[in-house]
Amino acid sequence: MIGSLVEADGGTMATVGEPRKLPADVSLALYRTAQEAVTNARKHAPGKAVAVELRYEADAVRLSAVNELSEADVERPLTGSGGGFGLGGLRERIELVGGSLAAGPEGGRWCLRAVVPG
Repeated sequence: MIGSLVEADGGTMATVGEPRKLPADVSLALYRTAQEAVTNARKHAPGKAVAVELRYEADAVRLSAVNELSEADVERPLTGSGGGFGLGGLRERIELVGGSLAAGPEGGRWCLRAVVPG
């Protein structure tokens, strides 16, 4: 599901590690986080591809979404659209399942990283 969401916009999706069944609330939190990350990239950095990675580790699952920052003068027609929950809502959703979320600019890119137990 996440892969088709990302690849439809010219981005990439990678899964690392052995996928496993996660509790429904954890899976939904990860899916919604990826969905919002891709939506935010389209809004705030139009034309920039998003690289999403879902990494299964021994005791956690990590989700990262990275895109290049947009030039300051680029038109952003989607910025005012939609009514998502923003980063605060994503952080709260991830924390409710025992995880953490960090997001912000890093070296010319916007990086979102979430980690959940699993």
